[in-house]
Amino acid sequence: MSAPRSDTRQRIQEVARELFVVKGVQRTSLQDIAARLGISKPALYHHFSSREDLVRSIVQPLIDGGERYVQSCEARPDATAREILEGFFDYSYRNREDLVMVISELSTIADLGLIDSMMAWRERLGLLFFGPDPTLEQAARAVIALGGLQDCCIQFPDAPPEALRTAAVTGALAALGLRP
Repeated sequence: MSAPRSDTRQRIQEVARELFVVKGVQRTSLQDIAARLGISKPALYHHFSSREDLVRSIVQPLIDGGERYVQSCEARPDATAREILEGFFDYSYRNREDLVMVISELSTIADLGLIDSMMAWRERLGLLFFGPDPTLEQAARAVIALGGLQDCCIQFPDAPPEALRTAAVTGALAALGLRP
């Protein structure tokens, strides 16, 4: 008996993630993915019409989740910078494998039109820290704080999560020029 469609789809995505991180999106063919799974290429096409469709299926949930997180912050004008940063860390840490793929394949992800939303998050969260008209210095601090916080989720995969969260949020607050 074959696996249900959703299980096969999920297995394809898992194998694709692994291969994309190791070989890169452009150097990973659908045949490579099918071979690793022990299925035929036509069987893979039953689930994804192209490599781009497969990449989009992996990255879109990351983008949708980030958008929901930013919207939830925007709906809470009383949220502190620490709360926003802790939540952004949690979101980034949960999605660090997909973030690695995005970073390693930035041009491919950008070509699919998937990067603009992710870049806009930093700007929108920065407005929550500094108001509607941040100075260039404030906007730069927000980019450094949020980008650095995401980078910590990727850079230190073996660090204890709570210790990493504390260190990354403290560093991000410092980058914002706010007291930890």
